Amino acid sequence: MKKFLLFLFTVLSTGILLSQDPGNDMSSLSQIRNNIKSKRISSYDKTGGNADRLTGITDGSKVTLMDIKGAGVINHIWITISPDGATASRNDIILRMYWDGNSYPSVESPLGPFFGNGWNEAYDFFTVPLSVTPGSGKSYVCYFNMPFSNGAKIEIENQTGTDIRAFYYYIDYYQMDQLPKNSGRFHAWFNHELTEAHPDPAGTAKNINGKNNYIFANITGKGQFVGVNYYINNPTTIWYGEGDDMIFIDGDTIPTLNGTGTEDFLNTSWGPKVLVQHPYFGYARVNNETGHLGRTHVYRFFITDPVYFDKSCKFTIEHGTNNDLTLDLASVAYWYQDKASALPKSFTKEERQFKPLIGASQINMWRNAWRLDMGNDLQLWGNERKSQ
Repeated sequence: MKKFLLFLFTVLSTGILLSQDPGNDMSSLSQIRNNIKSKRISSYDKTGGNADRLTGITDGSKVTLMDIKGAGVINHIWITISPDGATASRNDIILRMYWDGNSYPSVESPLGPFFGNGWNEAYDFFTVPLSVTPGSGKSYVCYFNMPFSNGAKIEIENQTGTDIRAFYYYIDYYQMDQLPKNSGRFHAWFNHELTEAHPDPAGTAKNINGKNNYIFANITGKGQFVGVNYYINNPTTIWYGEGDDMIFIDGDTIPTLNGTGTEDFLNTSWGPKVLVQHPYFGYARVNNETGHLGRTHVYRFFITDPVYFDKSCKFTIEHGTNNDLTLDLASVAYWYQDKASALPKSFTKEERQFKPLIGASQINMWRNAWRLDMGNDLQLWGNERKSQ
């Protein structure tokens, strides 16, 4: 009995002690901080009027939104722009961020894909770190924390071919004497590729080393991978999601982490075609065509389960089974490193251009070519095969 009472006392005491420090986000709001001050840089009208915007950002020009010295952490960004994307493509407004006085950016991406809208389309997007809202993508919001110890610079470049009439923004940050230990530097990189199909009609080829996989990020250094926006344009009706995610950590030549399919990587199953917007994962845009023809935007953020690496991380995914599909793919990957690093590639406007949608007329052209190849029988249905 005494042993039981001692055990019960220990459990209750431990519970009381733990209740003093719950260690959750809401409890952290109550903690009083020292040597930290909230600061903001915005487009407000410094005359006291209501012209709270940057104006006349001409095509080809760069504008610095923020350029400060010292240490701090950016904790919130909000942006809205006029004209809309039909006139000033969000795929051609480039966002760059520089940390600690570096001459190279550690963040570079078209503005739309960075925040969660692909192909210069406008649609609502709701996640914990990034959002595009309200009313079909009128404002862009970021809550990723972005530490810096020796200055931060953020700029945009207008490559739209027209003037940006109005650019409104907030950049909120914490100013402090020095960063907490182990504060990583935020990185984001846009990639775009028209993939090459590697046909395997017999289904015998195997993909063990991910040689021809699409690359979300190929990182050298120490850090953690925290998310990806993935934009897929499929020119056929076939399901693209048999592609497995393959993650190579610290120089491994076979995947350290190997998935079982694209939809599984996204915490879904059996190739859904419905809008799903979980705070950490989902389908923010799905096609309304036959099968999986057209554009799909999927995302996965590793908020509670970052992918950690000490030396390197090559984060890839197959485009179809054993990379057997030609897809127009784009992505923005997000990660932290122990120091600000340069990105692997910067894309020109021409290199960023996405392929047009494939529709019924193109599919009918393919059918006619197939019919001619089958001998031009005018009653061919479509499922016939050539005799061997």
